[in-house]
Amino acid sequence: MEKPPIILLHGALGSTVQMQALSASFSATHEVFYFNFEGHGGRRSDRVFSMGVFAQNVSDFMAKSELETADFFGYSMGGYVALTLAQSHPQLIKSIVTYGTKFAWTPESAEKEVRQLNPEKILEKVPRFAAFLEQVHQPNDWKQVLNKTAAMMLALGAGAAFSESELQDIKVPVRILIGDQDQMVSLQESQWAAKHLGQGSCEIILDGVHPLEKNNPEKLAEATINFLNH
Repeated sequence: MEKPPIILLHGALGSTVQMQALSASFSATHEVFYFNFEGHGGRRSDRVFSMGVFAQNVSDFMAKSELETADFFGYSMGGYVALTLAQSHPQLIKSIVTYGTKFAWTPESAEKEVRQLNPEKILEKVPRFAAFLEQVHQPNDWKQVLNKTAAMMLALGAGAAFSESELQDIKVPVRILIGDQDQMVSLQESQWAAKHLGQGSCEIILDGVHPLEKNNPEKLAEATINFLNH
């Protein structure tokens, strides 16, 4: 019997490198797919970053991979992209699991996030992170990746984020996973989103933190597979 497909979607500033440990944890039960959003991991992009653009990347990838439908695991921004795709192309999606996805976007919260994305401050205060970003995104300019991500976050804060009614229009089954130690995303906003989704639910991951690579991939895969098999 063929394994069902699952597509793993990376987060902002990330790439497929983020997904490798998780991919191994899914490989026993699923055929695993992942790819770089445009502008990430060395992939070119001449467009403004937006959830709609990245959702189009997903549908294009599925067409190229001859996938009619799939389950999704979306980390942080990747979860938001999966939900954006569910809005426009629900037929492509069986179920969605998100981890560490931020829903509480206001002008103030966007400004707070964008302050972390200043390339000069990163070079000065966390040069190792700057070197990591340069390596992950080359030959693209990592500073441009930061600036385009910051502009996308400000747009979310200015009104491009999901409203309650837009979440209600998403009818595919969604499980929102939130780490109990997440410093970027609150349990409150995760539960708010789960409440308003057409088929939403929320689960707390004990000892879970926001950076994906600092989590136990087997624990995240287990929570995801339990939901998908429910």
